[in-house]
Amino acid sequence: MANNDLVRLIEAIDRLAAGGFVMGADWQAVHDICQRHEGEWPFDWGHALCHRIEGDDWNADYWYRRAGKTRGTGTMADEWSAMRAILSQKD
Repeated sequence: MANNDLVRLIEAIDRLAAGGFVMGADWQAVHDICQRHEGEWPFDWGHALCHRIEGDDWNADYWYRRAGKTRGTGTMADEWSAMRAILSQKD
């Protein structure tokens, strides 16, 4: 896994979070990064978050399973805070 791409993912989700986790250019940037690293759990987890934001729970749950995680039950901000803490240890 390229650490610089993980840093890019964290930065992209930070921008998505700052914008209120809405669909748009920041969401697409996160999705694109995750798709380039399909099969790597941090990026699959980010992919899951993208589809949770999109409201596609079935697809989100697929990506959560691929990442070895479960869908968060709190807010997107809560989930991102927990994810960020774990992903930041990897970069």
